[in-house]
Amino acid sequence: MFHPWGILRALTHVRLSWVVMPDGAPGRTNGVDRIWLNKGLDQVERRCALTHELIHVERKHTGCQPVAVEAEVRAEAARRLVTIDQLVKGLRWARSFPELADELWVTEEVLQDRFDHLTSKEWATLLAIELQQL
Repeated sequence: MFHPWGILRALTHVRLSWVVMPDGAPGRTNGVDRIWLNKGLDQVERRCALTHELIHVERKHTGCQPVAVEAEVRAEAARRLVTIDQLVKGLRWARSFPELADELWVTEEVLQDRFDHLTSKEWATLLAIELQQL
């Protein structure tokens, strides 16, 4: 399982602050050495938001990013948080989208991002698993 807190711990130059985001955003970063997370997030939301912001820091994104860049960061966060193996295992028994997200310890939005950005090979893997269950 991807562990963003371990990555944050290794990035000794990055400072994390807990704040109330006026716009309700889950997180923000300056892309260099600061990450702000919304105080109101639950554990799963914190994990997802921190992963997202760490990718911005990794890519040195400063300031507001274009929609296309945000979409790529969301896709990468979803890939890191949900591997194809985890997705396959969860799909074998989960009866609903919320149940699958809960099992994978991600928000439904992150899970949707993962599905939205599956590669052709990943779709083929999921289809093969589905056909085995018939």
